[in-house]
Amino acid sequence: MNTRRLTTLAMLVALNIVLSILTPVRIANFKFTFEAFPILVAAILMGPVDGLIVGGLGSFVYQLFFSGYGITITTPLWILPHALSGLIAGLLSGRKENNDFRELTPICILSSLTVTALNLLALYVDSKVFGYYSKAFLFANLPVKIAVGILLSIVYASILPKLLAYLKNRTGKQA
Repeated sequence: MNTRRLTTLAMLVALNIVLSILTPVRIANFKFTFEAFPILVAAILMGPVDGLIVGGLGSFVYQLFFSGYGITITTPLWILPHALSGLIAGLLSGRKENNDFRELTPICILSSLTVTALNLLALYVDSKVFGYYSKAFLFANLPVKIAVGILLSIVYASILPKLLAYLKNRTGKQA
C-alpha cells in the first residue's frame, strides 16, 4: 500500500467518523446520517477491500469513542453493517470506468439495505442480550428506515458520478 492510498483511506475514515458525529437525525431508535458517503467513495473508487476498511474502521472508532456505549459484547455487530456495505459496494461496482447514475443507484440502494438489515439484526441481538427487546421497538420504524435509506441512496448516486470523475482526474487514476 502506497502513501497516497493510505492517506486517502485515512481521510475517508476520518470523514466517515465526522459525518457519523455531526449529521445524525435521531427519532426513537431511528438514526440516519451521511456516514455512508465516504464508504461508497472508497468502495467505488478504490475497491471492495478499501470500502470494507473505511466502513469497518470508521464504525469501530465511532463505536469506541463517540457512540456512548464503548466496547460491549455486541460491538462487532454494530461495526459489521458499514464494513459489509463497503465490501458489497466495491464488489458490485467492479471499479468500472463509467460510473453513472443508472449504474450507481442499485449499488447504493443495496448498500443501504445491507446496513438497514444488519443494523436490525444487531439491534435484535443487542435487545435480547441486554433485556430491552420489543417487537414494536424493533420493527415500528423499519418502513421509514428503508424509505430514507433508498432516498439517501438516490441522493448519493446523483452526487457520486461527478465527484468520482473529479477525483479520478485529480489523481490521474483510472477506475
